[in-house]
Amino acid sequence: MTSYKFNPSILREYDVRGVYGESLTTEDAKMLGISFGTRVMESGGKIIVVGFDGRITSPELCNSLVKGLVSCGLNVFNVGLGPTPMLSFAIKHLNADAGVMVTGSHNPPEYNGFKMTLNGVPFYGKDIQGLGELALLGEFIEGTGSIKFIDISKDYIKRLVQDFQGIKIKSVAWDPGNGAACNILIDLVKLLPGEHHVINESVDGTFPGHHPDPTVASNLIQLQNYVIENKCEIGIAFDGDGDRIGTVDGKGRIIWADQLMMLFAEDILRDKPGSYVIADVKSSKALFDEITRLGGNAVMSSTGHSLVKSKMTELSAPLAGELSGHIFFGDYYYGFDDALYASLRLLALLNRREKTLSQLYELMPKMYNTPEIRFLCSEKRKFIVIEEVSKRLLMLGAELSEIDGVRVTTEDGWWLLRASNTENALTSRCESYSAEGLNRLKKQLCEQLSLSDILIPDDLINN
Repeated sequence: MTSYKFNPSILREYDVRGVYGESLTTEDAKMLGISFGTRVMESGGKIIVVGFDGRITSPELCNSLVKGLVSCGLNVFNVGLGPTPMLSFAIKHLNADAGVMVTGSHNPPEYNGFKMTLNGVPFYGKDIQGLGELALLGEFIEGTGSIKFIDISKDYIKRLVQDFQGIKIKSVAWDPGNGAACNILIDLVKLLPGEHHVINESVDGTFPGHHPDPTVASNLIQLQNYVIENKCEIGIAFDGDGDRIGTVDGKGRIIWADQLMMLFAEDILRDKPGSYVIADVKSSKALFDEITRLGGNAVMSSTGHSLVKSKMTELSAPLAGELSGHIFFGDYYYGFDDALYASLRLLALLNRREKTLSQLYELMPKMYNTPEIRFLCSEKRKFIVIEEVSKRLLMLGAELSEIDGVRVTTEDGWWLLRASNTENALTSRCESYSAEGLNRLKKQLCEQLSLSDILIPDDLINN
């Protein structure tokens, strides 16, 4: 077979992703199927599961992907439309060797892409770059495979509710954001006691309600208002492919993922003291301190769901999470990020503790922080900026961690600057024990950005 060249911009760190019709085409999807299919066959695999999210372009991309996979001799199980965690479940449930999810995740509607798994672990980093090299060589495995359509949704829902028969909560508001989790959620809440309100409940790849990213506060405003107006105890939101969770309490206050992790850590370490609990470098110091206080071993990880999953497997950790809303349970579950499962786990936790999320929020450490702030920086320049900042700080004798970017600790708290692995951007976050301390941390970060000729983002000044 002749060689093929992918647009290099779509071969990302954690997945393949681009703008449909520009950097990403149906031919790319077919060739990705051939390239990844070759890798699966080389590893001894025979069965692969595919699924797709609710974006308008996803069915077409999935069909092209499947053609490529079948041409390698693979037996394909197509589980159709659904959230990414349903595909992850299907890989386990069907004893498949690999899986591919067609999804643009939380990106704008014009984007789409592919998340891959091989032999039970994420396929990312150098492996993804290797697909580009393989395509250029054109050394593909050829064969005659098959395709079978399987509805896995009922089995997935059955597994979700398996451990949560005793949940008691009066009123929950849900916002799947017109994303891929809508249909599963509608069927799921019918099996739960209590009153359930679902907004933006139909799959729509144009996302008419709001952008499907629950880590951005403005995307939670509709849910916050609904919770308050309808006197719900809690509001829960998902991203476009249902693997990230966002939460608000009964007073409409946002509970970020690192705060949820404090609750989950207490729940797990109560039964498994001494266990490793992993959180990414963007997470609050209060979380790491709380894990230690509860008798766990706190581990700071690089950001990126594939990296966190790998660290979780390495340490056999029962719990891991990212500020971005990816939360992974190895405790009674499979270790992949599933916002639907995390939601039920949270409702069960509230039931056990006999407290509302608002009451538990009041018990959490009071920190002053910014959200994660992203600002544009070229692909080439973003990593150079991190090196420049790191060198200057080391010369000043600053206390810093370089696990992922630069995380600087001072008497006031900490600030972080890192290069995004998925966008042409830098990301930052600051956290302190006081409002005055937060201002000092922001000033230090702004000074470093200025020294590297980076325009100070308004979000950093105003937050």
